[in-house]
Amino acid sequence: MIEAVDLCKYYGSFAAIDQLNFTVRRGEVVAFLGPNGAGKSTTMKVLTGYLMPSSGTARLCGTDVVTDRLRAVERLGYLPENGPLYPEMTARELLTFFGTARGMAPAQLDQRLDFVTQECALGELLDKPIGKCSRGQKQRIGMSQALLHDPEVLILDEPTTGLDPNQIAHVRELLRKLGETRTILLSTHLFQEVEAVASRVLLVNDGRLVFDGTPTEFKARGGGKMDQAFHALTGAAG
Repeated sequence: MIEAVDLCKYYGSFAAIDQLNFTVRRGEVVAFLGPNGAGKSTTMKVLTGYLMPSSGTARLCGTDVVTDRLRAVERLGYLPENGPLYPEMTARELLTFFGTARGMAPAQLDQRLDFVTQECALGELLDKPIGKCSRGQKQRIGMSQALLHDPEVLILDEPTTGLDPNQIAHVRELLRKLGETRTILLSTHLFQEVEAVASRVLLVNDGRLVFDGTPTEFKARGGGKMDQAFHALTGAAG
């Protein structure tokens, strides 16, 4: 469902991502880990077609995101880190705008709006200007936008940023449920999130993939502790 083949992204002589190769299969919830600046967000932007790769291939559901981006992203829900939202719009107006732009029929849009309102706890936010929402509320609105068109693939960059503990628990439960039928790649710095929702871990460091395995296998690299495994694989001080 997600494929990166010899994927590279250079800025001058600097390699933000360097020869990345991995696949994510249907029904997997994959945690995408790495230190700040390791290339996580750049990889996600390339996979979604937001950035062009310098070389290599990125595919969503078998479709090349460079040569046929519109077809590829039809099946994608993307939540970028600090994603842009229109502050003068309400959540209802924003979701209606995105749904209409995606060609959703009115009845389908109403049905999906009801779904994301419930699953992302938007009830009290629907008619509130986004510019007046808190960071956590904006994150919930961003998540609802990613889910609106019922995508097969979700790419989520720090989906629980700014949420309170109750909201984090709700989002984790939602991700577990969605992961039963969808493919999810999520970037996170929270090891509790990895243990709560992920079936697999990808770890990048300096733009290269340095680990691909289960959470249990990842913890084993650190004597049973995820933070120690992270330190050992990224060269960070313990």
